[in-house]
Amino acid sequence: MMPRMTDGTSDPLPDGLMDAFWDYEAALMSDDLEALDRLFAPGPATLRTDAAGTLVGHDQISAFRGGRGGAPRRTVVDIQVQVVDAANALVVATTELVRGGRGAQTQLWQRRPEGWVVTAAHVAVTPPAIDIRVWRVVGDPLVSGAEDGPLARETVAVKDLFAVAGQKVGAGSPAYLAAAPVENRSARAVQKLLDAGADVTGIARTDEFAWSLFGDNGHYGTPPNVHAPRRLPGGSTSGSATATSLGHTTIGLGTDTGGSIRVPSSWQGLWGIRTSRNAVARDGLLALAPTFDTVGWVTRDADLLARVGDVLLPPAPPPATSDVVLATDLLALAAPDVRAAIEEFARGWGNVVREPFDAHDLDTWRTTFTLVQSAEAWKQHATWVASRLHTLTPAVRGRFEAAARLDPAEVNAAAESLTGVRLEIRHRVADRIVLLPSTPTVAPLPGSADQSLRETMLGLTSIAGIGGLPALNVPLRTADGLPCGVCLVAAPGRDRDLLALARTIPRPA
Repeated sequence: MMPRMTDGTSDPLPDGLMDAFWDYEAALMSDDLEALDRLFAPGPATLRTDAAGTLVGHDQISAFRGGRGGAPRRTVVDIQVQVVDAANALVVATTELVRGGRGAQTQLWQRRPEGWVVTAAHVAVTPPAIDIRVWRVVGDPLVSGAEDGPLARETVAVKDLFAVAGQKVGAGSPAYLAAAPVENRSARAVQKLLDAGADVTGIARTDEFAWSLFGDNGHYGTPPNVHAPRRLPGGSTSGSATATSLGHTTIGLGTDTGGSIRVPSSWQGLWGIRTSRNAVARDGLLALAPTFDTVGWVTRDADLLARVGDVLLPPAPPPATSDVVLATDLLALAAPDVRAAIEEFARGWGNVVREPFDAHDLDTWRTTFTLVQSAEAWKQHATWVASRLHTLTPAVRGRFEAAARLDPAEVNAAAESLTGVRLEIRHRVADRIVLLPSTPTVAPLPGSADQSLRETMLGLTSIAGIGGLPALNVPLRTADGLPCGVCLVAAPGRDRDLLALARTIPRPA
């Protein structure tokens, strides 16, 4: 293919430029990482950007390529070249994708002693009509709400655990979805939103059986994190949270057993609330661990978060005033950048008391939570899972296998101690609002989230889980601009107090 000069002249192209371009294209199609690294300029100033965000520096670009598993197959159909000078040129290429649709790439090439290299690149492709990483099924809308109501014209992404009339519950598992019946009626929480005027846009992805905190989905692809590009979205309400972050919907309906509202809210810069245990009916909801399962939701602003609460939560007395306490020992579990963001938030709030939560038993609490959760998950799903473990992703399969091997005596001891731990947590919260990190870190890169992070995170999130407490994420940002969150925890039944308080908190710039 003969490239064309953008100014319409027939001036010759700089020597070697198009050879380098075609070498790059061949390397891209064969996923030749060594050649791709060589053809991109070394150093921290090299840029590559697409709809997900900008990668800065050769190292970031190389790491991205190494983890994506190759680029979409394509054919170059047009090339335009604008020569800046003998050592610099802009190449714009139009491509046709094998899967359908068109794409474009813009590359700034520079001649160096070692040859032509790309110093900056922008890549664009036709987006899919439905992003299957985010949605299982979607409509326009999928289910219409009432013509009028307090949530009229709002839109909802429903986590794939809730029954939606006329649809199946898939639970994030292709095998479970295939065998699931079509639901005759919607879950009560879904129906209340519909009755209030909200439309259900679609059913959003969840981590398998909602037993995850990171949101990396091995079956359908990991939902993107628009506010922390190329980082994990947080699970298991990952699809609903991403749909809300992307602006596909205004409300993400989900669940929170061990942090599945608070984690994606924190990592994606959303407002989110896990409600008090049994505050919102769970009829029509596929359970994981009924002792800890709660309904929750995420939004992009605090006012809508509270308006959803007006629909789903039971009536409550007028909001009560409370001391606000920053739990210093829990704050110490957060990474320095998250800790600094929370400290700044607390200073801006005013009269925040700093004192420890006295969580010296945090590891024991987490272990108690994990044992009871695992035992209940196995009890809920053993009949279906036992003969289908091979259909599950490795992490979730491992959790079910471990649950099947639990010592009943150990589980009974944990269940018996749970009441005492719950009372202890509620006593420490009392009538105060307690601040703690929603997550100990910003969203990690794929492959970097390990068991240590999971355990630290569960230590923080299990406090509200064991206590049956409402917990609300306020979105913050670190000094580097990455989302994180501070969690407001209160006594059971004080959900509306937290939502009213959230309305008074300005969104951080």
